[in-house]
Amino acid sequence: MKVVAIVGMAGAGKSEIARLFQQNGFTKIRFGDITDQEIEKRGLELNEESERHIRELLRKEQGMAAYAKLNLPAIDSARKNSDVVIDGLYSWEEYTFLKSHYGEDFYIVAIWSSPRTRYTRLTSRPERRLTPEEAAGRDRTEIEHINKGGPIAMADFTITNESSLDDLETEVIKIITWLNQ
Repeated sequence: MKVVAIVGMAGAGKSEIARLFQQNGFTKIRFGDITDQEIEKRGLELNEESERHIRELLRKEQGMAAYAKLNLPAIDSARKNSDVVIDGLYSWEEYTFLKSHYGEDFYIVAIWSSPRTRYTRLTSRPERRLTPEEAAGRDRTEIEHINKGGPIAMADFTITNESSLDDLETEVIKIITWLNQ
């Protein structure tokens, strides 16, 4: 069974792509669920500040591949029954950890949208909303401290998401078709 990880900056469309993969038979695992669970466990308010704190804390405690390691049992379990899509791979270390674990069955899909497009989306989305300033801060953190550029550069597939959901779906279906050959 294949493992497909979606990587991109906040607001690029990772969750939309993961949803489309899920609609096409993949089991979806969202790495950010670990953050949300930890925030709830600690009784913190769900916001960008708490999310950043928990992400940094988990990586400090368990290394930069923390999210891949913490989600590995769920990925392995899901792979017994279907292909898997990971919503939100972040670091180079997560990439190398999962690539070494799954080898040729591991694929990266990078999604790119301009900062202007992403920031507009992030200010209007129903949950996990960010201001343009928060989004820009998160961009800097993900590029400078989380090593997000590496997985984007190593992508097996890259989608530009600057137009409609229909166009995005067309591109995702092309990738799923290729993967199923």
